[in-house]
Amino acid sequence: MAEYIPLEIPDEPKLARNILHFARALRRAGLPVGPGRVIDAIRAVEAAGFTDRMDFYWTLHACFVNRPEHRIVFAQIFRLYWRDPRYLEHMMSMMLPAVRGVQEEKPALSAEKRAAQALLGDSMPELPETEESEEATRIEVDASFTLSHEEKLKSLDFEQMSLAEIAEAKRMIARLSLPVRPIPSRRGIAAHTGRRIDWRRTLRASMRQGGEIRDIALLKPRPRWPNLVVLCDISGSMSQYSRMVLHFLHAVANEKGAGWAKVHAFTFGTRLTNITRHLANRDVDAALRAAGAEAQDWEGGTRIGQSLHAFNRDWSRRVMGQGAVVLLITDGLDRDDAGALGTEMQRLHLSARRLIWLNPLLRWDGFAPKAQGIRAMLPHVDSFRASHSIRSLEDLAEAISRPDDSGEKLRLMRMMEP
Repeated sequence: MAEYIPLEIPDEPKLARNILHFARALRRAGLPVGPGRVIDAIRAVEAAGFTDRMDFYWTLHACFVNRPEHRIVFAQIFRLYWRDPRYLEHMMSMMLPAVRGVQEEKPALSAEKRAAQALLGDSMPELPETEESEEATRIEVDASFTLSHEEKLKSLDFEQMSLAEIAEAKRMIARLSLPVRPIPSRRGIAAHTGRRIDWRRTLRASMRQGGEIRDIALLKPRPRWPNLVVLCDISGSMSQYSRMVLHFLHAVANEKGAGWAKVHAFTFGTRLTNITRHLANRDVDAALRAAGAEAQDWEGGTRIGQSLHAFNRDWSRRVMGQGAVVLLITDGLDRDDAGALGTEMQRLHLSARRLIWLNPLLRWDGFAPKAQGIRAMLPHVDSFRASHSIRSLEDLAEAISRPDDSGEKLRLMRMMEP
């Protein structure tokens, strides 16, 4: 059984202020806590009262938590905020970076880090200077001083970011959107300015007028929203980029009003894995942790042709039937048969309304389609774009609704001509 820790009850004004600061910490940790919930919490504590710590805990829990994924975060912040004797020491240890090479975090540890970040804010512990940190500092000093920190971060390569920059980049990515225009369908809806005549409504109205046609009912095309299908390479060469793209994909899948009928996500390295159901979790840490646990080939080899074959055989008809837009995120470095890869790419292209290839190798000015995998895939895409920075993801949001956008495809296709 847990050790009982009595809760000291201050006078009422101070308790109300403490509940207010506690709610702000919850909001910084990602819980949807607004002024209304703070008022409800203060009134609930006043009405219910409490004689021990657990009564107080569950009263605030009932006011601030309405999703299962928020329970762990709430529990950690409550423990750290409400008179844990060693809470500051514990928070500082949580803010220290993890040992390199550790790829997964336990749910409680991830929640503790979010709680520590919410309570400490900008009071980050100073890290010991190393050769790596000195080099990272030197690169940051050499950057242009005319741009703001946010603008510099948008153009910075994901692989060049420090731990603090990656955390800030993830918060910026969570605010990005990927809107899409509706697709006009053959079916129509009533409209005063339509181009087609609705003969049924017109004749029904004329029957009420003794067979005389006085007004003509019109139709306009009914808008139809496409699906978004994402195939993301999680091999060793794509590890850091795929993590950031999956953060972006989670924001798109949970965005309201973007227009997508449904967002389907697949990862592939040596095999294909469907992670669509994990993106429904509103907590991005829990969603990506579950996706990473299911994709057992993370940071392994790359078999693009076999993975595309599995998608075309098992999933294409299920998720591509409504004019889907496909995002293929990979560097194209595949050692399998280039002919088979080209065949699978052609089949994928014919099934999609638009096929957009995002390749982080385009960050290099001297990039050329020399690899066999890239040469086999490039002719079968509609657009070829970079995906190495926040800026490239913003450009994707502008280009995805432009059917004439081809990115760098035409330039690279001319380089492939004999």
